Amino acid sequence: MPQITVDYSQTITPAFDRAGFARALHEATVEIAAAKPEACKTQFRASEFTAFGYEEGGHAVVHVTLGLLAGRTDETKAKLTEAVLELLRKHIEDQGVVLHASAEVRDLDASYRKF
Repeated sequence: MPQITVDYSQTITPAFDRAGFARALHEATVEIAAAKPEACKTQFRASEFTAFGYEEGGHAVVHVTLGLLAGRTDETKAKLTEAVLELLRKHIEDQGVVLHASAEVRDLDASYRKF
């Protein structure tokens, strides 16, 4: 915990500082949600094809999901979500496409286990 997944349009790969984003996100998660640094794990998944409405091209999507052990307040989750969006702004260079960024913090199910 936390389990972090970043899904993004492959077209922004050259503009997305993933290593810098992951480091900053881990630091924010430790600060805001009291996670342990060594527990932060982030996976990046590039989508080969992204569709937006009826338009083709000119848009990119990034969605970040943070799974945390239960117990954080709604305020803490909202603060972390806002931090994620701000970090995305800082770590994705403007390529002239419309970027649709979103994030959510959810509680991991009680069945969550790891080794």
